[in-house]
Amino acid sequence: MRRQLLTAAVATVVLAVLTGILYPVAVWAIGQGAFRYRANGSFVKDAHGKVVGSALIGQEFLDAKGNPLPQYFQPRPSDAGTGYTANASGASNLGPGDPRLVGFIPGLNTVDANGNPSPTNPFATPDDSYCVPTDAKTGNPVTTPSVGQQYAKNSDGSYVCDANTVPERAIAYRQLNGLDAKAIVPVDAVTASFSGLDPDISVANADLQAARVAKARGLSPGAVMKIIGAHTNGRLLGVVGERTVNVLDLNLALDSLPH
Repeated sequence: MRRQLLTAAVATVVLAVLTGILYPVAVWAIGQGAFRYRANGSFVKDAHGKVVGSALIGQEFLDAKGNPLPQYFQPRPSDAGTGYTANASGASNLGPGDPRLVGFIPGLNTVDANGNPSPTNPFATPDDSYCVPTDAKTGNPVTTPSVGQQYAKNSDGSYVCDANTVPERAIAYRQLNGLDAKAIVPVDAVTASFSGLDPDISVANADLQAARVAKARGLSPGAVMKIIGAHTNGRLLGVVGERTVNVLDLNLALDSLPH
């Protein structure tokens, strides 16, 4: 009995030392020796040496009112907390038929003001047949209307649509970048990533934002396109995934240009 207790005690101590001390120290040492930048958070500094973010976590470039700053490239939407909240990483987990993601599609998931199935969308604004109305009191999207539901409306009498649906994001993206109302929008410009923290955008997304950024900074579109090309990351191992552009890296490159 004592031999078994002694063996168990020795095994516990040995395993505790191996897994609780030696292994963590070995991992830390390898990380600091071979991957110091990544192991320490991949922090990015500006021209003055100030830490302004991480290459692994996206961030928004907004003014004090929450509007996109025109002189900066904008990241993809984020469902992490209020947007790129690192400790709230996650996706919306909404299905492809959920009106909170795709909007009310006529004949598919539309309902009338009483919550009954409808072949058309009674909440549609003149330029958007996918409108999901918002509650006048809470501002939340209304997908299952109730009798007497009060909806928020714009000054012209049209319904205030939920801004987080893909159709509304596409409209906002086209307006921000001065695109045609029917211009094709890259999927990453209107959908959030699985983590909600993706720091990269597609090359197509960056290219469509170039003219707006160039105008805001007094640069030629060609000059901005050249900077995009210089900060485009290739596919993993040359074949996996797509080419991407790190938004923070690109914006810092623009800020470093002579004024």
